[in-house]
Amino acid sequence: MSPREDVSEERKEQILDAATEVFAQKGFDQARMDDIVEETGLSKGALYWYFKSKDDIIFGILDRIFQHEFKALEHLKDSDQSAVEDVHTFTDVAVIDTQRMLKLMPVAYEFLSLAFRNRLVQKAIKEYFNRYIDIIDPIIQRGIDRGEFKQVDARQVSLAACAIFEGTLLLWVYDRSLVDPEVHIRSSIHLLLEGVKA
Repeated sequence: MSPREDVSEERKEQILDAATEVFAQKGFDQARMDDIVEETGLSKGALYWYFKSKDDIIFGILDRIFQHEFKALEHLKDSDQSAVEDVHTFTDVAVIDTQRMLKLMPVAYEFLSLAFRNRLVQKAIKEYFNRYIDIIDPIIQRGIDRGEFKQVDARQVSLAACAIFEGTLLLWVYDRSLVDPEVHIRSSIHLLLEGVKA
């Protein structure tokens, strides 16, 4: 990778960091490109060189949130560990990313509200969600095939696991005193696994 590309990636990260702060404070609708320019300290021309619109920046933030986690999880599809160990590894990675996400929750829920009225955001979130399912589904099926888990519907177990992650974050948004996200996710995944163990 050339030095110029390194600078380019660093600059994109700087813009996405600044935009995340601006969106968290003002929301997507109220935030302007000028606000992001001010937050970055870059010229407007430099900002538009990397991102042509506010929507491009929104998708850049969304992509960055998920890509890190996918990289850490992809190897699980071909793992030789037990399915239970792989589900716990999946949980470990997801919990770390969940802790990172907590400060971004205003932005994350802006994405969800956008999904109701923006087909591109809806499509992107659907693709990310399906990638999670595509990672955990084979783990559950492998556990069933090896006799670690009962003869259950792997897809339903995978959906339940994803619902634990998503639902915990929603509960945390409603009432932070109600749940500790890490504790709740780990205990709920444990209960789910106990329910499907052979």
